[in-house]
Amino acid sequence: MWLFNVNILAFFLLFVGRYETFALQDVTADLFGAENYGTVAAFGDFHADKQTDIFIIRERSEVVILLADPKPPYFKPKLHITKDTFPKGTIITSVVPGDYDGDSQMDVLLTAQISSKSTTVFIFWGHNQTLDMSGWLTLNKTFTDQPLIMDFNGDMIPDIFGVTDVPEVCYLTNRAPACRDALSPTVKLRVPHSNAFIDLNKDFTADLFLTTEGPKFETWINKDGNFTKVEIMPAEPLAVVKTVGQSSFVDFDGDGYQDHLLPVCLDEGCQHSAIYLAKSGSKEWVSVLSDFQRKETLWSFVPGNPSQPLALHLGDYNLDGFPDALVVLRNTSGSGQQAFLLENVPCNSASCQSVGRMFHIHWDQSDLGAIQNAVMATFFDIYEDGILDMLVLSQAEGKNDLIIHALKNNFEADAYFVKVMVLSGLCFNDCPEDVKPFGVNQPGPYVMYTTVDSNGYLKNASAGQLSQSAHFSLQLPYTVLGLGRSANFLDHLFVGIPRQSGETAIRKQEWTAIIPNSQLIVIPYPHNDPHRWSAKLYLTPSNSVLLTAIALIGVCVFILVIIGILHWQEKKADDREKRQEAHRFHFDAM
Repeated sequence: MWLFNVNILAFFLLFVGRYETFALQDVTADLFGAENYGTVAAFGDFHADKQTDIFIIRERSEVVILLADPKPPYFKPKLHITKDTFPKGTIITSVVPGDYDGDSQMDVLLTAQISSKSTTVFIFWGHNQTLDMSGWLTLNKTFTDQPLIMDFNGDMIPDIFGVTDVPEVCYLTNRAPACRDALSPTVKLRVPHSNAFIDLNKDFTADLFLTTEGPKFETWINKDGNFTKVEIMPAEPLAVVKTVGQSSFVDFDGDGYQDHLLPVCLDEGCQHSAIYLAKSGSKEWVSVLSDFQRKETLWSFVPGNPSQPLALHLGDYNLDGFPDALVVLRNTSGSGQQAFLLENVPCNSASCQSVGRMFHIHWDQSDLGAIQNAVMATFFDIYEDGILDMLVLSQAEGKNDLIIHALKNNFEADAYFVKVMVLSGLCFNDCPEDVKPFGVNQPGPYVMYTTVDSNGYLKNASAGQLSQSAHFSLQLPYTVLGLGRSANFLDHLFVGIPRQSGETAIRKQEWTAIIPNSQLIVIPYPHNDPHRWSAKLYLTPSNSVLLTAIALIGVCVFILVIIGILHWQEKKADDREKRQEAHRFHFDAM
């Protein structure tokens, strides 16, 4: 009977776990209090406390940094860059945190438009966990579009890549900008672009992907620290496409290579939408989502505009090792728009057989559906537990700023993950002013793991860190790689960083037997000697660990109770025997 009850309980827990797999909980008030307005522009650990902070643009003219705090509301506005700092009429278009002067303290780069369509760059220098508001820099170049923040020369200090009349890259040596021509003057970038700094050939060195006019795509491979144009990605999208969205790169099918995802509109009015994928090294586009029909209603992408183009925001929501997506769709009948979760599932149609995976739209997410007039949605690890939650921005009537909604992911299937953050490695124990080197956003590192799943099959996944920075890409300063329900140690975890010009050796290091549900902070110091790189491991206990601990404690308590009962019974027997001995007649005494 006891065993039967246990089986019922196990079945009930399994059923509840499945039901809650995609359950969401609105935690906006706990996170932001009354500060849940503005446009979420970027994420970064400004205070170097291993807690991710949120950068918000308000009224398109000022920036507020919400710092993570252990007490509710968990994100509090502590730092402001007010509109009085900039020339009159300045419209802030993006925020990109990073260490631009190499002192291992976080600086803040802003892009803005001042009375024209050209883009001006401002940099505010970080100092002692605050911003120096008296010595900020205005770049003496204006770009045709928001620049890509990347490590062009492999020194692990972010550089600014953009287009004036020709492509240029600006370095910030000793906080003094030095700009020079880059790549080829014949490169004409599309506006808005979706350029990326990501490893495209699995050599653990970040390459350069460009979206050019046409629209066309160019891939510049980093072979020896220099970028060389090659024909790897498809030359152009499908001829039937009318509106091309932002390119993004993920390991869609878990083969270790980065795949090219492209959301598109198939007609002028964007009544019909699709998401296409191109495998690395392939010239063929594969449809991974084309069915936007919900009962009698047809949904489609929001075409977007140059300041906020059509884009996917990607992350492994259910930790199965395959990246999912968040996207805003509109009802083509005109009844509004809302955010939807696109789950990465096995392919069930002929169009995606060559990839083996596809997107499935979760139409029944009531928590997402309750947020009307959604404008943008992205993933964010709110509680730093390795499970990706959601931030959704919506437009409220009569308000200039967007409303921020926070949805906690109550994922209860107890899948496993590894969370990796690669730092700049510019210092280790000798950082200037004794700062901790955790608070930097580093573009370019590449992470991949290989392991064996519960069925004995080889499993791997890969991701680039901060590969895109423009047009609200909203990438996190770390990578979260799902492991599925396999609690095995990671057999191999590889980390690579960009290399300098003329350097042929690959900067890559390998770690073995990594514990699941852990955060690994990699310090690549010194850059050219990977064997000396160090890593700090932080564990995040899973539900199974908690249940095991509870079961162990329960067993120990049960054993102690049994021991106590047996000891009490033995003591009673001893007392009874002593009484009998005391009343026994001793014949020897006569």
